Parts: sequence; structure tokens; C-alpha cells
Amino acid sequence: MATEEMAARRVTRRRVRTRAKLLDAAFTVFAAKGFGRVSIEEVCEAAGFSRGAFYSNFATLDELFFALYRERADLIAGQVTDALALDGPALDVPASVDRVTEVLLLDVDWLLVKTDFLVHAARDPDVAHALRDHRARLRRAIADRLSRARGDTELPAVLGDAEGAAHAVVAAYDGVTTQLLLDKDVETARAWLKQLLTALLTDGSRTPA
Repeated sequence: MATEEMAARRVTRRRVRTRAKLLDAAFTVFAAKGFGRVSIEEVCEAAGFSRGAFYSNFATLDELFFALYRERADLIAGQVTDALALDGPALDVPASVDRVTEVLLLDVDWLLVKTDFLVHAARDPDVAHALRDHRARLRRAIADRLSRARGDTELPAVLGDAEGAAHAVVAAYDGVTTQLLLDKDVETARAWLKQLLTALLTDGSRTPA
């Protein structure tokens, strides 16, 4: 391998590590102080880098915030898809609810960052488009799994089709996590979400363990 190619690869790996550290540091700082109250200098200090390292990866703090949200949101969408894929053709609703609840709730720090992004999106059409796209992909992952189980697992008629059920699942999550931000009681939020999702996706006669 040519010396120039090896050097280029080292630079690329170093840049990837720098970007990852900046995103991790930004997550911590944004969760603690809130977007709009954080400076580039604070993110750099938390990551242990100079402003030069920041600007070699991001043009603005908004761009970093956008990248942070997209990275975490894509991870969650993938985890939800994987959690729903573990059953066979017949969807085991209580088991799937347990798995999805564990993935979706994550932690209060993520919910703080997510809420900041929602407020930011309400004032910026481009950011709003990205947020709508993520939520649509999350709903599609849920709706696709529910659709594939329709022949073996009957959904309550009031929800309509699988897409309607997916909207209801995401809406239930939004409501429960709003309360979680206020009382910080993760276990209670998890229990409520399990009950709501089980009631939504079955006739309500089964209760989660």
C-alpha cells in the first residue's frame, strides 16, 4: 500500500473518531443545558478539542445538532425494527411490547435532546422536514411488522389498518414520555407504556408482565 494512501486512511479514521467524540460531547452538553444555551466552545471543551477540530467537521452548531439527532434517531429506528422482527409470522404482542418499550424509552437525557429538537423544528422548515421523515420511518417500521402479522394476529378494528395502529403506537409513546420528562420516573413510564400499547394492539384483556 502506498505511503500516501496509508496516511489518507489514518486521517480519515482520525476524523471519524473526532466527529464521534464531538457528537458524544454535544449530547451530554445539550442534555444538561439545552440547545440555544450552548456554545461551540463548550462542546469543544467537553470533547477535548479545539475550534479547528469542530469546524473541520461541522459548519455550525445547528449542523452538529442536526447530525446528533439524526444519528440517535436512526439508531432507535433500527433497534425498533430489530425488536419487532424477532417473532415469527404471528406477532407476540406482549413480548413485542416489552422489547419495543425497552428500546423506545432509552433515557431522560435523550428525551431532553429530542424535545429541544422538536421545538427547534417548529421554527425551521428544513429541520421539521427531517423530523417528519424520521417519525415516518419509525411508523413505517411498525406498520410493516403489523401488516405482516395481520393474517395471524388481529388488530382492534377501531385502529383501522396497520398504518393507523402505528400512528397510535407513536402517539402513546409521545404522551408517556412527556410525563417522564416531568417526573423522571422511568419505571412508571415504562409500565404505563406497556399497558397502553397492549391495550391498543389487543382487545385489552391481556396485561403485560
